[in-house]
Amino acid sequence: MVRERWRWSDHCFCAATLSSTPAGVGKEAGIWYIWAVMTSTLRSLWVWGAVAALVVAWLPLLALIRLLDPDPARYTTGRWFRRLGVAMVKVNPSWRVHRDGEKIGNPRRPYVVVSNHQSLADIPIISHLPWEMKWIGKAELFSIPFVGWMMRLAGDIPVDRSDRRSGARMLLAANRCLQLKCSVMFFPEGTRSPDGRVWKFNEGAFHLAIKAGVPVLPVVIEGSRDCLPKRSWKFGPPLEILLRVLPPVETDGLTSADVAGLRDQVRGMIVDQIASWRNQDAASVDALAQGSTRTP
Repeated sequence: MVRERWRWSDHCFCAATLSSTPAGVGKEAGIWYIWAVMTSTLRSLWVWGAVAALVVAWLPLLALIRLLDPDPARYTTGRWFRRLGVAMVKVNPSWRVHRDGEKIGNPRRPYVVVSNHQSLADIPIISHLPWEMKWIGKAELFSIPFVGWMMRLAGDIPVDRSDRRSGARMLLAANRCLQLKCSVMFFPEGTRSPDGRVWKFNEGAFHLAIKAGVPVLPVVIEGSRDCLPKRSWKFGPPLEILLRVLPPVETDGLTSADVAGLRDQVRGMIVDQIASWRNQDAASVDALAQGSTRTP
C-alpha cells in the first residue's frame, strides 16, 4: 500500500550543501543524508497538500450529510467525518496501519472508548475503527477553520481543561451520547506522551462509564509517535502502526468507589499490550512505575 513516491538526486545541490550535514559524516554519506532530507520534505509537502484538499472538499459534503441525518446522535454524519481520517492515512505514503482485536458486533451498543496517545496521527488512525464514537477534544480544536467546523457538525464534544465547569458539561454531553446509543472516545492521558510511555490516566472517562452503566473499551496504538513529531511539520519515515481493540471491561455493579480500580485495570491492559509488542517488561512502558509523577 505504501511506497516511496519521490526521489531527489541532484548531486550538485548535495555537494554544495554538504557543509550542513552532521559532523563526522563523510561525503558519500552526506549526499545520502541530503537526499533523505529532500525526500522527507517533498513527501511531507505532498501529504499536507493532499490533506488540505481533502479537508476543503469534505466540509460541504459533511454539511449536506448533516442536513439529511435525522439521527439525534448524528451517527451517519460522524461516520462520514471519520472517513476523512481514513482518507488522510491513505494519501500518506509512509503509514501502514495494522488493525486487529475485538470485533464489535453491534455498533450501536455504546462504550466509553479509551486509548493511549502518542501522536496527532492517532486521530486519523483510530478513525479506522468501524463504528462511530464522539470524540472528546480540546476546546481550541473546535475553533480551527474547516476541521473544527466539521467536528461540530459531527457532534464531537469540546472540553476546556482549565475550566471545571467545562469538564462537567463535557461529561453531561458524553452521557447524552451514550443514552443515544453512540460511543464516546477519550484520551485519558489528556495529551500526547512525550516519550512513548503510558502516563497517568485521568478518571473522568471511568466515572462516566460507571455512571452510565456501559463497558469501557480499551484501544491500544503503537508506532505512531514518530509519524508527526512534536513541533515539526514533516512526517517521519515509513512506519508500521499497530492498532488493537482489547476486550471490553464491564462496569455492572461498580460504584464511584471503584473508579480508581477500573482506571488502573484498563491502563494496565494497555501498558501490558504495548510492552508485549516491544518485547519489554511492563515497567519500561509505564511512566508511573518509573517514578514519573508529572503529567506528559
